[in-house]
Amino acid sequence: MTDSSRRADGDALSRLPLERHRAGETGTVERLALNRTGSFEWDLDARTVDVDDAGLMVFGLDPATFDASPSAVIDRLDAADRARLETTIDEAVAGGSNSYSVHFQMPMEDGTHQWTHVQARILRSEDGRAHRVIGVVRDATAEVTHSAFVLDLEKRRRRQTSIVERTTTAMSRAVTVDDVTAALTGPGGLVGIGADGLALGLVENSALKIIALSGDSVEVLAGLGAGRLDATLPLGDTILSGRPRFITSLGALVQRYPALEPHIGELKFRAVAYLPLIAQARPLGGLALFYRERTAFSADERILCLGLAAIVAQSLQRAILFDEEREFATGLQSAMLPRRIQEIEGGEIAVRYHSAWSGREVGGDWYDVVTLPRGRIGVAVGDVQGHDTHAAAIMGQLRIALRAYAAEGHPPATVLARASRFLAELDTDRFATSTYAQVDLATGEVRVARAGHFGPLIRHTDGRVGVPQVRGGLPLGISSDFGDEEYPETRLDLVPGETLVLYTDGLVEEPGADVDAGIAALIHEVSEGPDGAEALADHLSDRLWERWGSGDDVALLVLRRSPDLGSPQAPRLHQYIHQADPQGLSEARAIVRQALTDWGLAGLADDAETVTGELLVNVLLHTEGGAVLTLEVLPEPVRRIRLSVQDRSSVWPRRRTPGETSTSGRGLLLLDAVAERWGIEPRGEGKAVWCEIGPDA
Repeated sequence: MTDSSRRADGDALSRLPLERHRAGETGTVERLALNRTGSFEWDLDARTVDVDDAGLMVFGLDPATFDASPSAVIDRLDAADRARLETTIDEAVAGGSNSYSVHFQMPMEDGTHQWTHVQARILRSEDGRAHRVIGVVRDATAEVTHSAFVLDLEKRRRRQTSIVERTTTAMSRAVTVDDVTAALTGPGGLVGIGADGLALGLVENSALKIIALSGDSVEVLAGLGAGRLDATLPLGDTILSGRPRFITSLGALVQRYPALEPHIGELKFRAVAYLPLIAQARPLGGLALFYRERTAFSADERILCLGLAAIVAQSLQRAILFDEEREFATGLQSAMLPRRIQEIEGGEIAVRYHSAWSGREVGGDWYDVVTLPRGRIGVAVGDVQGHDTHAAAIMGQLRIALRAYAAEGHPPATVLARASRFLAELDTDRFATSTYAQVDLATGEVRVARAGHFGPLIRHTDGRVGVPQVRGGLPLGISSDFGDEEYPETRLDLVPGETLVLYTDGLVEEPGADVDAGIAALIHEVSEGPDGAEALADHLSDRLWERWGSGDDVALLVLRRSPDLGSPQAPRLHQYIHQADPQGLSEARAIVRQALTDWGLAGLADDAETVTGELLVNVLLHTEGGAVLTLEVLPEPVRRIRLSVQDRSSVWPRRRTPGETSTSGRGLLLLDAVAERWGIEPRGEGKAVWCEIGPDA
């Protein structure tokens, strides 16, 4: 092949080495050998390849024995590299490409492998058929090796950066010391810091307390954990000296700390980093990181370990300060709440208080139970605005003031008005909400008022939960500022066996959800819970505090009036029917029928159900309140039932003679026809209409 044809068919880059070699320039061969770069020309039709001397040197071929066959080059490659080279060439030639580039490893005579790079141009005829390939071949070992080193270095740096970022993120969310240990030992903790085991110890009163263990570690061995700081043990030595220790073999570990020699067979790791935890020049403790496979610590890895220790130390210092401040704040708050709730006659009371789990500060929620004149009791819950120690201090003063006003026997409206005035006169801009109720357990009378707070819930004896419409006024403090200290009272009736529930907003407020959903959940749990006050309070605490996460303080008060069940021979039930409850009438009739069936008096159910409906309708239509239904068995001398409906109206029913088209006025006539006896009795502020129904009635 002539030089002119080569210039016509090849490009300048691929042609230049051959031209210089053929032209015989001085030093060309030596320079090409030094650069380890050569060229080749492959005739696809003749199936021959022409390689210059430098190219033969790169391919590791002997010029004296090279027969210009492409297989002389290709057959020397390992199977994987040969397949990759052939695939690259075939795809380029068959696919219409004008060039290709490929790296492969060429076995050398000394047994090593050389990274070789081929960059070629495909020459085609006018019809697109490939007939010749010209290209450059060079030794790329240094380049590839350097690239692999750089990639590995970059990979390690990315891994170290990821470890620092994950640890920093986890520690930034840690608020308490428990949060710090959970972040290190929880799911992904060891993976996050790249270790196979860890031990974390804090210094408390010159002693070492191990607060976190995970995976393999020395400290899991008996007698090597918490205790007096001991320089003969690695973690204690690190803390006392303030210097990190990087141990790369168990032999070196035992040599430095002979006390570990009896336990050498129990250790599963090969390297360990003992790191002091220092914040503001004060040693907080020590962190040990254990590795099963590592046998050395590079300079970068040592810096990484020290950086992790600094992050953990700062987080621990912040967490310890938080725990100390929180312990003080919650202690202050607890000291301001009643230490003991007195036992009451005619009922039982249970209270629960739960501090918020997150945040540095505490809230101003409270509960109270006050003994009142004439055998009554006062119950209250409230919440001072804010979540800090100032809110807790205001809560303590306000609770005492409200308690004093209540103990004087003032009605709920007066108690809240005076408490509002007291709060307004304090040197604070805080306001508070509260619900206060006076309860007479002998009669079941409840008088309640509220100041910007949730009203009570009433759980009936059949498990239904009522939400009485309790009128309210402005929050305490605000009402006095605006000159509006009106707190209207609402009268409720608590029949034997019914339960009054007072609560603060932390029990029903779920982050990101409407408060109505929380109230609905509370009503459901009150209905599904057990009867007793203590058992119901525990039930609500377990279900709702866990559900919401309790990001706010919670005060809960449960008051149950003792049930009046009579005796097995003379059972008794009570049911309150609210005037605004449209289902109350039908439910009362069903309750009466079911009770008589259970008591073996099903034969009286029809008459009793009819009378129940008539008496309740009379109350609900002609009075302004609800009614209390009482059904009991009178065992002597003939087993019969007594049914009573009590209301708050002092107006007694009159007997009338209804016309043929009248739609009312037949209730007393019906009593005459069905009951053996009936009558009307005065009851406190109202009256009770009663009747007795027997087998012969």
